[in-house]
Amino acid sequence: MLEKRFFRITLGTIMILTIVFLLSKVSFIFNPFVTLFRIIIVPLTISGFLYYLLRPVVGFLTNRKLNKITSILLIYLLFAGVITLFLIVILPPLQYQISEFINNLPKIIKELQVQLDLLRDSKLFSYFVGEGKDVNTDLTKKLSDYVGTTFQFATGYMSQVFSFLNDFIIIIGTVPIMLYYMLKDDDRVNPLLVNMLPVKYQEEGKETIHEMDGALKGFIAGRMLGALFLGVLSFIGFAIIGLPYALLLSVVGALFSFIPYFGALLGAIPSVIVAFTVSPSMALWTIVVVVAAQQIEGNLISPYIYGKTVSIHPLTTVILLLIAGDFGGILGLILAIPAYLIAKILIVQLYKTFYSNKKVEPEIEEILPKS
Repeated sequence: MLEKRFFRITLGTIMILTIVFLLSKVSFIFNPFVTLFRIIIVPLTISGFLYYLLRPVVGFLTNRKLNKITSILLIYLLFAGVITLFLIVILPPLQYQISEFINNLPKIIKELQVQLDLLRDSKLFSYFVGEGKDVNTDLTKKLSDYVGTTFQFATGYMSQVFSFLNDFIIIIGTVPIMLYYMLKDDDRVNPLLVNMLPVKYQEEGKETIHEMDGALKGFIAGRMLGALFLGVLSFIGFAIIGLPYALLLSVVGALFSFIPYFGALLGAIPSVIVAFTVSPSMALWTIVVVVAAQQIEGNLISPYIYGKTVSIHPLTTVILLLIAGDFGGILGLILAIPAYLIAKILIVQLYKTFYSNKKVEPEIEEILPKS
């Protein structure tokens, strides 16, 4: 029995590798499809995120006896008002702060070096690292190198974010159309997918699709609303303590928070660096604001949004982000967790369906961290 199973697995692996090898030899056939995928992936991703964010609103309005098309158009009208408000109230000061930050970047770096020199000469610094010019110089150089690396990483990430949204015409032209049909036909998609399966597997397929939909809903809605709340809380705190570029740094922190698990920490680094150029006490207050905002968002807001549907082991998250960031850049970081959730649900359901032995499921759960 074991020999037959081993033979089947070996033969299947060889066949898969052979297919992959042959496909690599005719990769030119797939180039048009790859190009098409690259064109539509950004608007499709944005539409998907907005779909899961706005679908509950459409459901709420249709439950109030409003027609679905009317509900969608009403949401579009409200969305247009929000965007107009953003363009009038938030965009001008944000543009000004971005321009001022870029122009003052050499000055910020110089002030940072001055603060590092003052820190090096302080008694508290000498108490912790010891006396000696070589020790202080070496540690200061390491701090400067670390700050430079951090700035390069943050700049690279932000440039990827802006290039992610660079093709403005395609996004503006396609996202509203995609989003409209996603919201309009969402109750038809699941039955259509279920009917494509063989009859004897339709019940399992319905359960799987429902589970995937719930996981994506919890993650996407939670990520977007969590980033919004974190940005607002950070801006309020930064404005209270008088941190320069408060709006810009709050937006940067919110964008970084789309990276699961350690995105919020990475988003806090630019704020702390800018605050340190003012004074060490400002950096300390900035850390207090960032930690408080993250705790409020993580412990009071996110649990009501996420629930317990997207709990992923931290080690799994780190590995996924490292791989996805290397292969897919900013888009890979954003889509890594949703793709993992879908893949995990599919694999577990396939084992449940085709290997109905109850002993199989615990083995799978040992391989895949619990959600």
